[in-house]
Amino acid sequence: MQDNPYGIEALWLQGDGVIKSVALILLIMSITSWTIILLRAWRLWQMRQCRQKLMAFWQTTSFIEAFHQLYPSDQTNPFRHLAAEGKTAIEHHQQHYDKLQDNMPMTEWLNLTLRGSIDESTENLQRGLSILASVGATAPFIGLFGTVWGIYHALVSIGVSGQASIDKVAGPVGEALIMTALGLAVAIPAVLGYNALVRGNKRILRQLNQFAQQLHVYFLTGAPPVQPASSKIHSLNAKKVVTDHAI
Repeated sequence: MQDNPYGIEALWLQGDGVIKSVALILLIMSITSWTIILLRAWRLWQMRQCRQKLMAFWQTTSFIEAFHQLYPSDQTNPFRHLAAEGKTAIEHHQQHYDKLQDNMPMTEWLNLTLRGSIDESTENLQRGLSILASVGATAPFIGLFGTVWGIYHALVSIGVSGQASIDKVAGPVGEALIMTALGLAVAIPAVLGYNALVRGNKRILRQLNQFAQQLHVYFLTGAPPVQPASSKIHSLNAKKVVTDHAI
């Protein structure tokens, strides 16, 4: 089978140092973005059932039992970290009650601790997303630079040879345009991955903030939070469906 004289291999063999450098930069950007996308997506997939786990958290008989059942195999999970930080804050305030009570009530101390844990988890969830945004924004222009550079050298070669027939122009110009396609091939997955990860992070952070409010109520009152109204409505609708079906 005859090799394609206008393909990527021909572009690499005929290209100069600038073209090869642009191609290597795009390759590194592609590998980096795909690594971030896969790692972040795997992290979000591990937390896919956080709503069910949090509902089970408040159905246990004690906080210690609930804590040990909350993502026991993932010590860095943000929900587990939030619960641990809240418990540590309460114990610290009780141990240093005489020093802290006059300057900072328990409510404010607990609120600052939980907020700090959420901020730390937010930073961890967003790690690598700035790289995806940079790749998505710059990769098309890097590829376009390679295209412009390749077309320039192709036109120079055509002018020196004095031959401007279609077969002499199509090859070099087509090879140069491949760089634009490579830039888009790197940028599009990065942009789509960035948007998907941002949506997943927003869902996790929304549930994390809700869990922090529930922990705040529990640590101050000693009673688990009441069942959300949406859960009650869902339960009533489920009972109604069962009753109608039985009738």
